[in-house]
Amino acid sequence: MGVIDFTDGNFDTEVLQSPQPVLVDFWAPWCGPCRMIAPMVEELANENGDRVKIGKINIDENPEAAQKYDVSAIPTLIVFHKGEIVERLQGVQPKARLQESLDAAKS
Repeated sequence: MGVIDFTDGNFDTEVLQSPQPVLVDFWAPWCGPCRMIAPMVEELANENGDRVKIGKINIDENPEAAQKYDVSAIPTLIVFHKGEIVERLQGVQPKARLQESLDAAKS
């Protein structure tokens, strides 16, 4: 499926109303750690296919979602399932840790 670009405009439809688990990477272009994890987020999107949604939301261009979910540091990665937060992680995380969160949300 690839990494989806989430926005304040499509967040409700793409994330909160999604029947499958969704990993949202809250990021900004000026954030070094965000750029470090970007390839890993892309790999997770490619490896998980249609079983989950994986996307990014630029907090500079889309401040509403970041404020709503109290994102005070980036990168912040939040796993949603059926509109609810399943897990919230801050900072650079190992790929295996993110996959564990997605697997737990699927079950």
